[in-house]
Amino acid sequence: MTADPSGTPMTSGNLLTDNPALYEARFPDPDRLAGRWAEDCLRRHGAGPRVLDLGCGTGRDAAHLHGAGRAVTGADLSEAMLAHARTHHPGPAYVQADLHGFDLGEGVFDAVVCLDSSLLYCHANAQLDGFLASCRRTLTPGGLLVAEMRNGAYFLGRTDLLDIPTVDTFTWQGTTYRSATNLFVDRTAQLLRRIRVWSADDGSPPVEQHSAWRLLFPLELRHFLAAHGFEVLDLHDGPGPRTEPAWREGESPGVTADGDRLHLVARLSA
Repeated sequence: MTADPSGTPMTSGNLLTDNPALYEARFPDPDRLAGRWAEDCLRRHGAGPRVLDLGCGTGRDAAHLHGAGRAVTGADLSEAMLAHARTHHPGPAYVQADLHGFDLGEGVFDAVVCLDSSLLYCHANAQLDGFLASCRRTLTPGGLLVAEMRNGAYFLGRTDLLDIPTVDTFTWQGTTYRSATNLFVDRTAQLLRRIRVWSADDGSPPVEQHSAWRLLFPLELRHFLAAHGFEVLDLHDGPGPRTEPAWREGESPGVTADGDRLHLVARLSA
């Protein structure tokens, strides 16, 4: 392991997950667009005040929902992320939990929020079943599941996101970081695999990191939700916090599911 002058380690782990402040520098959201979109969904469908932000990461969205007057618990598997959230985005309660299966109490939340493709880290059907069964257990009857993620259907016949690497450069605390990201579809596993090579101008060697998202299709997602007692209220490709153009206050949900992002609101049957 090496470290840059700011003290951020360049390791073979997940550089952004292991370094939450760097994550926020790489993915700034000064207007809290994701949190505002989630709050709009909750308000539009009449959700109660108790919210679980599952895969809360650095805590930005959980803190926004808390600021909107909700009683929020942020849950994540990464202790580094949770430590950062408690220090930099106070207000919510923060707990460690695995989205593949968790038990935070029965009927204790009015809504579960799962943003930024966190749900797609359920790679296997059993993991997705575990996630939905846990959501069902922790929600009150009539509770909401709000999620935002990549759309597997987008990759049917499209290769624009696969053809060339995505290169990003940003500077944080005097060090310039560069990432080159390649995506490819693993059809057998139904995964969108990601290879990201990090480099920095501090002389540390490049680091290659691997991750993957489940490619879920809209009808497939509807089937899983119905099997666990959820009724789909909204399932569309935008507008949302990561679409182009991005969602704006007051915009209604779309009616198609063809774009790169998928936005879900589902209600647990009473």
